[in-house]
Amino acid sequence: MTDRSPSRRTLFDMELLRTMVMVADCGSFTTAAARLHSTQSTVSQQIRRLEDMAGRPLLIRANRDVHPTDAGHALLGIARQMLALNDQMREALAGATVAVTVRLGVPEDFVSRRTSTLLGRFTRRHPHVKLEVTSGLSRDLAQAFDHGQLDLVLVKQRRGSRPAVACWPEPMRWIDSARTPRLQEDPVPLVTFPPRGLYRDELIAAMETLDRRWRISFTSSSLSGIQGAVADGMGISLLPARAVTREHRVLGARQGLPPMDGFEIALLHRPTAEPIILDLAAQFMRLLDREKR
Repeated sequence: MTDRSPSRRTLFDMELLRTMVMVADCGSFTTAAARLHSTQSTVSQQIRRLEDMAGRPLLIRANRDVHPTDAGHALLGIARQMLALNDQMREALAGATVAVTVRLGVPEDFVSRRTSTLLGRFTRRHPHVKLEVTSGLSRDLAQAFDHGQLDLVLVKQRRGSRPAVACWPEPMRWIDSARTPRLQEDPVPLVTFPPRGLYRDELIAAMETLDRRWRISFTSSSLSGIQGAVADGMGISLLPARAVTREHRVLGARQGLPPMDGFEIALLHRPTAEPIILDLAAQFMRLLDREKR
């Protein structure tokens, strides 16, 4: 007696399984063929091929309808699971192919409601886009961009220090604590970013120009850390106007401090940037144009 059971290496064709499920659900070769946009003869051939692979009959062909055999019932249960998994895999791979990741870098003081609104509007327009947003010091963002780790960045820089897609002046403010000001102390305490951090050298140079003795009282790489330290009376600092809060007292010419107008916001992306990155860049340009009017 010949063993017709499937070999251990038999791989069942998904299309044959789909045809089997359709015939069983319809109870008819003719109806199944119509739903599969095929012919009755093709459907019959596919079922015979599947039975050959299975090594036993899968359907009982009556005069008016078709019924699964016991083996057919066993195969149908597993076939439905395999088809469902196959569909899930196809959808997952299709999504992975279509999805686009945009890596955006922005300074901490740009993580605001206006930026969130802009990004929300952008993702609604482009639901297939995955946004990865990094915030931090401009020097770190610029370095990540140069190393290919970010696609689009906004950075603070000294005017004209590097070419950019677009630039906007960045107004700066001297700030002290509104509750416990420290400007009149000698030496004057300074709250700064770490060495090589933007604004630090200008802050110290201004004190030297004014012939004021100074000391570093607090250092932080976090904007919120600088804001909080000044508000809590740990010293004076130099920050963008957008970073000033109600807990700060703005200083200026009246206190003998010079204007600091040598900084800008720069937008950077590569010349070969994809259209989706150019779209996001254009939205940031419109936002900054409105803010700088």
